[in-house]
Amino acid sequence: VPFAGWSLPLQYEQGHLQSHLHTRRHCSLFDVTHMLQTRVYGRDRVRFMESLVVGDIAELQPGQGTLTLLTNEKGGITDDLIVTNTLEDHLYVVSNAGCADKDLAIFRGRAQELQATGSDVHLEVSDNALLALQGPSMARVLQAGLSDDLAKLSFMNSINTTVFGVPGCRVTRCGYTGEDGVEISVPAGRAVELAERLLDAPDVWLAGLAARDSLRLEAGLCLYGNDIDETITPAEAGLMWTLGKRRRAAMDFPGAAVIMAQVKEKPRRKPTSWGHGRGGWCCQPLLTSPCPHIPGTVTSGCPSPSLGKNIAMGYVEMAHSRAGTELTVEVRKKQHPALITKMPFVPTQYYLAK
Repeated sequence: VPFAGWSLPLQYEQGHLQSHLHTRRHCSLFDVTHMLQTRVYGRDRVRFMESLVVGDIAELQPGQGTLTLLTNEKGGITDDLIVTNTLEDHLYVVSNAGCADKDLAIFRGRAQELQATGSDVHLEVSDNALLALQGPSMARVLQAGLSDDLAKLSFMNSINTTVFGVPGCRVTRCGYTGEDGVEISVPAGRAVELAERLLDAPDVWLAGLAARDSLRLEAGLCLYGNDIDETITPAEAGLMWTLGKRRRAAMDFPGAAVIMAQVKEKPRRKPTSWGHGRGGWCCQPLLTSPCPHIPGTVTSGCPSPSLGKNIAMGYVEMAHSRAGTELTVEVRKKQHPALITKMPFVPTQYYLAK
């Protein structure tokens, strides 16, 4: 199917349901090369990145990464990114494919502004492929091709290493499924070779966009363009945990005044989740029973393969956001019961090294 200018697999021969469940029980390989990978060099690289995002990049330890938000002057979320302070001499940034062009324009524009004032910062867009290996048997499968000890690599940490004989691979312990997993940035010319080596393991299946979407929704992870966008602030999206204490105090990121004012005053709407009803809910209204007004809207929804019921994510007025609140979702002019619940729907299994 077309996706952000790429042609990507929706599913493979096993089908969406089996692929989803296989990822939860074993391990799946996702080709996520459509994501934008950027390296930021120079002694002012941290100052450059903190002038664009809300996260505390300066506090990242060597090899450590964080999810952060690129915001605009109105406080809206331009994109969600992963920024890693590599063990080498640069920051490694992974952006959403659908935001690649605008992100790159913002990065380049800001770099030019800083360079004009004598700052030392420059960008390099990576042409590496990006493979995501996700699921409970990931560590056993990948360890067979590594000399490094995966048991020492914690969630959101990264190393540059050789994987199954392919040098120059960046392995980051993260992913978009809620399971223990890694993303492997691999030189493009050897990506197929590495993928085939990983698929030699009986536990590993290929997985497509359908499983990627249902897995991330079960894990309570936002999809840019659905659950967050430039009209939604971190305060409204329940993503204030991405703002470090120092950054809140300094208020030196785009849209800081708007965002921090919302924190003080409390946003009028809140992200929440619910179950029951039926699938195909995206952009459907939520109603109070017996529907005197519309307190919210669905942003993502699908049948949950793991739970055997339908789940959704969206925004509701604060007064109706408490877990256990009964609402109604309207789908194709028919009303179905929905119950506000806590996220994630399925417990996450992120690995924290001891």
